[in-house]
Amino acid sequence: MDTATARGYLPHSPTPKQAEFLQLTCREAFYGGSAGGGKSDALLMAALQYVCVRDYAAIIFRRTYPQLEQPGGLIPRSREWLTGTGATYNQQTHTWTFPSGAVLKLSHLQYDDTVYDHQSSEYQFIGFDELTHFTESQFRYLFSRLRRSAGSPIPLRVRSASNPGGLGHDWVKARYITADTRQTCAVYIPARLTDNPHIDTDEYTESLQNLTITDRQRLLDGDWDAAIEGTKFKREWFTVVDEAPVKLKRCRFWDMAATEPSKGRDPDYTAGALLGRCEAGLWWLLDVARFRKTPAANEALVAQQAQLDGAVPVRMEQEPGASGKGMIDHYARLVLPGFDFKGRPASGSKEVRANPVSAAAEAGNVHLVRGEWNAAFLDEAAAFPSGPHDDQIDAVSGAMAELSLGFISPRAPGGPKVKPKDESVEDVEARLMDTAAAWVGAG
Repeated sequence: MDTATARGYLPHSPTPKQAEFLQLTCREAFYGGSAGGGKSDALLMAALQYVCVRDYAAIIFRRTYPQLEQPGGLIPRSREWLTGTGATYNQQTHTWTFPSGAVLKLSHLQYDDTVYDHQSSEYQFIGFDELTHFTESQFRYLFSRLRRSAGSPIPLRVRSASNPGGLGHDWVKARYITADTRQTCAVYIPARLTDNPHIDTDEYTESLQNLTITDRQRLLDGDWDAAIEGTKFKREWFTVVDEAPVKLKRCRFWDMAATEPSKGRDPDYTAGALLGRCEAGLWWLLDVARFRKTPAANEALVAQQAQLDGAVPVRMEQEPGASGKGMIDHYARLVLPGFDFKGRPASGSKEVRANPVSAAAEAGNVHLVRGEWNAAFLDEAAAFPSGPHDDQIDAVSGAMAELSLGFISPRAPGGPKVKPKDESVEDVEARLMDTAAAWVGAG
């Protein structure tokens, strides 16, 4: 760092936390925590550490180009730091070139497949500003661009920084924060607002008081465990039991991942909920299978799960249009031949479809059979519909509607009288919304 400082590339000395980050020699490191901890400065300083060495190439990413240009973003920040130092800036490529010949590029990864724009590139430093805005697949792919010439003295480094929250919160937390899952070769440097003497902490703290409790815990306290507050479910509504009754009407309902990579979102999960209903009208969530795989791997896992479940009806949400019908036909003929399998077109929003599940859970009528999947399901339920994922809830909603076919639950006085044989899935969903409210009122 001394070389870059001597050449006048930095407007101020690193804070103690930033200095700790800059002195790391490991390949991968993460600087994060509360807002205002000096994350962007730390990344830019780290990228500048070897700009006095010939052939050094560094790149820092934000998710979108407007984020690079916004006030306080990397482009205006780099101009403030580097204008007049001898480094030159190319407006077209957003690249700084230094007298040594070293380069620092500022770029974005708006879509998942934008990573392939760097397919033939070679960097010794790769930085991610606000890492939780990126998908895990984007982050992992860029490691393939981390290389150097034989005999080069320049270390290979991946450096990132972020607050808790964002679409990538779960995978970033798992990679760097959670003791049982974090990368053993990566270093996490936690930073707080109070670690940055260059910001008015009192005024910024006052501004953060306007946030929701969860956002304030994340941005002010740097709390990676602060949960998103949803409006449909509470954890305590679900009773976790060791086993379910033997005599249950069961259904495995699949919500298939359908997010297109070009949309730039955290990939959806394929989720399959195995739900049971007893004669008393209580619900038993027996298992939730959840994964993010290629289409071929999805098919293999769905087929494998059907074999494990045995003689259990399998249902799947059918997307609109010909493509949805084609996928259901494909699964019926080639993936699940011999099983009781059907597609079910969805009606209404996911939030509306979850209303019967929410009401039944609030009434204490939904039980979870103890399993490793419980925590992920409860996390999603507690955050629904504000959380990053809703696949498990949607699968349970579909299973509940399916199991309600031909079943008349207690109805509110004056409620509709429907013959089971005349009901469609859409009829059942509408009836469930009415009767679920009656269950809660009766309780």
